[in-house]
Amino acid sequence: MIAPVETVASLDVRGVRYAYPDGHVALHGVDLTVAPGERVALLGPNGAGKTTLVLHLNGILTPIEGTVSVGGLAVRRDRATLAEIRRRVGIVFQDPDDQLFLPTVAEDVAFGPANLGLRGAELAARVDEALAAVGMSEHRDRMPQHLSFGQRRRVAVATVLAMRPEILVLDEPSSNLDPASRRELAAILRGLPVTMLMVTHDLPYALELCDRSVVLDGGRIVADAPTADLLLDAELLARHRLELPYGFDPRVAGAGPR
Repeated sequence: MIAPVETVASLDVRGVRYAYPDGHVALHGVDLTVAPGERVALLGPNGAGKTTLVLHLNGILTPIEGTVSVGGLAVRRDRATLAEIRRRVGIVFQDPDDQLFLPTVAEDVAFGPANLGLRGAELAARVDEALAAVGMSEHRDRMPQHLSFGQRRRVAVATVLAMRPEILVLDEPSSNLDPASRRELAAILRGLPVTMLMVTHDLPYALELCDRSVVLDGGRIVADAPTADLLLDAELLARHRLELPYGFDPRVAGAGPR
């Protein structure tokens, strides 16, 4: 009998506890495992600890207890490990202008891989690949500041994809997007062959893009279930200050093609 091959988790958070210098404990022993290729929404009210958790994933914060591993590599503070972790964990921030600061779209997308030492044709191929993935190839020579907000968010995603990350972390990806841009970004994200962790208050977007959702509240994971099941639990949503849009029915919305 052939033994099953064990798959290394894309993300493995074990017993992570974190307190800020003022003594506020933001995370109370969080456990979270995300399998390769899985798409997970991280839900919760403001102040739940979502951002604090995300900042542990690439070593910006260090737990006072517990461990974080990405693709089997433990997050540590030495320079070589942090460089590799930050390549593996691509974080797309809520405000794309936090990630776009160079004269052209192509230069912004090239910045990360160039810091890894890529040059010439290899670097150009990375840029082409990332821009094509988000439908922004024709805008490569434009100034990011002259693009629409939705286009800038797509370029921000491209800057992360150019690093070929193990896991893509998105902070409120649908915020401030008009309906068309929201729909276009969802189509792009559905087509990306990466593990995804999406921090969002947008419950319909979570249902559209993530089969699984985790609710974090008070620094603790209080629910972990298929997104459709979780959104049907009105008592759970109310208890953790999560709200569906008026008239939105997860049973109807979740029945369409994914």
